[in-house]
Amino acid sequence: MRISMTLLTDGDGSVLAGAIAGRKARAKLLELTGSEPNQAETVFLDFDKVQVATASYLRESVLSFRDEVRQRHSNFYPVIANASELVSEELRVLVTARGDALMLCSLDDGGNPHQPHHIGELDPKQQFTFDVVRQRGITDAAELMREYGVSEKTTAQTAWNNRLAALANLGLVVELSQGRTKRYRPLFAEG
Repeated sequence: MRISMTLLTDGDGSVLAGAIAGRKARAKLLELTGSEPNQAETVFLDFDKVQVATASYLRESVLSFRDEVRQRHSNFYPVIANASELVSEELRVLVTARGDALMLCSLDDGGNPHQPHHIGELDPKQQFTFDVVRQRGITDAAELMREYGVSEKTTAQTAWNNRLAALANLGLVVELSQGRTKRYRPLFAEG
């Protein structure tokens, strides 16, 4: 799903500012994603043609939307697309101050993602786990415990479950439920 952020506001959408406007955009985003998909689906919040977005707008729209969707364990995975340098920098400052992370990418005319990357900072253990998931493709806590338990000095599979769940809650990896087992895959195949 691709949602143009310029269409969620009054005016031409090139400047997105203010907490009130951000809350209105969040309400529209929740409305547009009201029907839960059966499987994981990326929601591209497309900032094409947005020149500036203030911290208060981004906090109340994008971050609040992402947090609510991920807290309800939705199959929607919000990603920021086509953000200008100014918008990316504002997001970077916000997520870094919160100890948070957010996925960004560029979309081509066909809607295909390119150059996916996260901004913000993960703690070293989460970053290691994120990198391993990207390398492996699909994995679970038991596999990671067997392969990296000794080198990472983890004594219980629960530590890997917690790391993977935290990454899924941030929307950086996709959680796949298979009965009682949860497996995880990267949000994007590339990068």
